[in-house]
Amino acid sequence: MKTIIRLIIFLNPIFLCAQITTPVIRANFGVDGDLRANFFNGLIQAGNDDWFNNGTPGSGLFVIDTNGAASKVAGYLSDVSPWPRRMASFYRVMSKPTFSINNNRLWLDALFVRDYHGQDTTTFAAGSNKNGQSPDDWTGVVQGVPDKNDILDMFVHIRRAGPNSTDSLWLFGGISMDNTTGNRYFDFEMFQSDINYDRVSQQFYGYGPDFGHTTWQFDAAGNVIKPGDIILSGEFQSSTLSNLEARIWVEQSSLSITPAQFNWGGLFDGATAGSTYGYASIAPKTAGAFYTGLGCATNTWGGPFQIVLQNNALAVNYTKDQFIEFSVNLSKLGLDPVGLLGGDICGTPFRRILAKTRASASFTSELKDFVAPTDLFLAPRVAALADIPVFCGAYGVSTIQVQNPWGSSVYTWTILGSGHIIGSNVGTSIQVDSPGTYIVTQQLAMGCNPYAADTVSIIYDSTCVPLERNLLSFKGTVNNLITKLDWRIAHNEEITSFEIERSFDGRFFDDVNRINAYGSQETVDYSTNDDLNLLTPRQFVYYRLKLNKVNGTISYSNIIRLPFAFVPKRSFAIAPNPVKDMLQITITTGNKEPVELLFYDMTGKIVRKMTSELARGSNVIGVDNFTEWQKGMYLIVARIGDTVYRQKIVLAK
Repeated sequence: MKTIIRLIIFLNPIFLCAQITTPVIRANFGVDGDLRANFFNGLIQAGNDDWFNNGTPGSGLFVIDTNGAASKVAGYLSDVSPWPRRMASFYRVMSKPTFSINNNRLWLDALFVRDYHGQDTTTFAAGSNKNGQSPDDWTGVVQGVPDKNDILDMFVHIRRAGPNSTDSLWLFGGISMDNTTGNRYFDFEMFQSDINYDRVSQQFYGYGPDFGHTTWQFDAAGNVIKPGDIILSGEFQSSTLSNLEARIWVEQSSLSITPAQFNWGGLFDGATAGSTYGYASIAPKTAGAFYTGLGCATNTWGGPFQIVLQNNALAVNYTKDQFIEFSVNLSKLGLDPVGLLGGDICGTPFRRILAKTRASASFTSELKDFVAPTDLFLAPRVAALADIPVFCGAYGVSTIQVQNPWGSSVYTWTILGSGHIIGSNVGTSIQVDSPGTYIVTQQLAMGCNPYAADTVSIIYDSTCVPLERNLLSFKGTVNNLITKLDWRIAHNEEITSFEIERSFDGRFFDDVNRINAYGSQETVDYSTNDDLNLLTPRQFVYYRLKLNKVNGTISYSNIIRLPFAFVPKRSFAIAPNPVKDMLQITITTGNKEPVELLFYDMTGKIVRKMTSELARGSNVIGVDNFTEWQKGMYLIVARIGDTVYRQKIVLAK
């Protein structure tokens, strides 16, 4: 059996016992044990941000995406059986793009997670699961959890007090637990690695290299040269966040160094006596509390998703102290990555967060319930595609478009070697009129370091002619590593055969199949499958058609991009945007289910309605015939199960 020893290191011993337990506003976010924007300390106050908005008008914003909340609650009400609806977990991300400036504050990210209920599938097995151990030694189990340890919901939000890197970095957290009568103890543990929990094997994976964590490293002067894992350990007693302890994962020998940005707090806990690695407590260099926190009042509104209690009953409001809210000034604590290492404002203090509960106030007490590690700060990495990847027989104009534009990101285009960009080289799309290699670089916000890049090549082929009128549609889906491609041909009598070409980068294609044209009908539908099971997994797979014609010429289809394998999370994306004559809607889903697509103009009138049956996996739906539409803004609404997606498009002619 493992023994966890707490070592008290008397190096710069500073124990901060003072804390603010009254309602406060920090960085324009209300920390008052309430979830409502424009509402603070029991009164309407039109201006402060918060987790949700309950209809109170004002300039304050809500940080959690509430899309689908009404449908989620309707599902709870229509199906009173515990499983699958009420016992299941779900999450929502930030209501605004990551790293976007809202109300003159930089919002880095936010997350809301509803934990599993009843026979919880994310709990710690009884025994020696404790802080200070490697996640490799933690063991999960499916079981019920004592109500004082049972997590209902978890909230986290990171923002700066202003738009600049010099503005304080704040972490806001919230946690609700079923029982409200006893003392409660919880941790928010933040990892630099891509740690994850597999519910099948009931084990953690992807943890750090230093006994399951990532170590903070210092130079001889105490400056941080590499950040590591962080844990915020909370104690809630008598309606008050009575203590919140900040610790970082270090090698024990580092305690002999005097840190430049913070002080050692005097505690070190590893897995065993004499552990090389462990969590050491830290304290700010300056006097005063670095955190605030308190519990909710009686009948505090529980948010638009309502509350599922441990017994699977549905509640609209929290009882007193059922929801605990806190804030931490990471800059004051010395954990602001920009202040530590310099660099740009898009620096992030961690990658994934794990919320969990403990049996007692002791940092090394037995761990009970947890919300599985979840990503933060992950904007989509840029992926670009050209509408005309091949100039056939003559130069033309090709539009290269970012396929997954992110609201706060800045996209800058450059040329490698030869090529020519028409007009500006900044934006989500460019037009080019020469063959060449074009590179798009993504910054998460203006002034940030490069985050990701993608490359698109336009080639010239003197042996082909442009595709004119034959290909009416080309679409595909990937299910269980089998790609199904479908296309429709007009003037079929002009075609002799089709060559299906596959690529993993959208630039270099290989032949994978050849199909002879059949019949002489005016319009013919074709389909084929491509087995991906023996190929090395990649993020995407690309396809195009090569049409061989009776007159000896050849032409190519547009390229379609599909996720390589089944992605379990439902997703919805539209590209290109702005739209000229056609667009592709990509929907990934875990079930075979119908989708209804509604197209609205800006007057609210439905101008097109489509329905389709989605296959399990990734689906690409082509939409064209925009030539008779007025240019301007339109709204696409997709209804899939109990989820509604909305995205604006711009029709540019």
